[in-house]
Amino acid sequence: MSRKLRHSAIWDAIDDLAARHKLTPSGLARKAGLDPTAFNKSKRLGKDGRERWPSMESIAKVLDATGTDLSAFMGEDEGGGNAGYNGAPPTGAFPPQPSTIPLLGLARAGTGGFFDDGGFPVGQGWDEVDFPAPARASQSVYALEVQGESMLPLYRDGDVLIVEANAETRKGDRVVVKTLEGEVMAKVLVRRTSRQIELMSINPAHDNLTFDLSAVEWIARIIWASQ
Repeated sequence: MSRKLRHSAIWDAIDDLAARHKLTPSGLARKAGLDPTAFNKSKRLGKDGRERWPSMESIAKVLDATGTDLSAFMGEDEGGGNAGYNGAPPTGAFPPQPSTIPLLGLARAGTGGFFDDGGFPVGQGWDEVDFPAPARASQSVYALEVQGESMLPLYRDGDVLIVEANAETRKGDRVVVKTLEGEVMAKVLVRRTSRQIELMSINPAHDNLTFDLSAVEWIARIIWASQ
C-alpha cells in the first residue's frame, strides 16, 4: 500500500527505512553522510509548530546509502502507484514527478533583467536545476545558489535555496527580498505591517534591517534548501 504525501508519512518512511537497516534515525543520517541530528524528532516541527520537511537532497542521500529506490521508500512495492498523490503536494513535500526550475547565483540576482515586477524569473542567463515537483506546480518556483559566506552558519557557499515567488509570507519565514535599488538578500521575516517590513539577518554578524514597503520590489519565500 502506497503512502500519501503527508508530512507524517514522509517522516514515517524515514523511520521505517532506518528500522529495516537496523539503524536509528541518527544512524541512518550518519550512514548517508548527513548531520546526525538531521532526522531527530525535534527537527520535524518548528518552534512555532509549523511542519518541517526533509530536503530532497537528504532523502536522495539516504536512498543511495541504503540502496533503496523511491517506490520502495514510499511503500509502492505492492503495486498500484502512489494512490495518495493528487497532483498538489504540500509545500516542501517530495512528490514523484521531477522537473527542472531556473537557477541563478544569488550575487547576480540584483543586477537586473532576471525578474519581473512580481519576482518571477524572466530573461536570459538562467541555468537549470532538477526539482522534484510537477512542472505545473513549479512555475512560480526557482532556485538561487548561495555565493560566499554572508549567510553562515545557516547557509553555506554552494547551497541552493528553492524560492516561491507568489507564496504567502508570515512572521518567522525565511525570505528573499529585492529592493527597488536592486539589492537582493535572504533574511528572516520578523514583522510586516502595511507600511514596513523588519528583517532579521541569517548571519548574526550582520545587522537587522527595516524597509518601507515602498522601497521593496518583491518578497519571495524560501520553501526549501539543499544542504
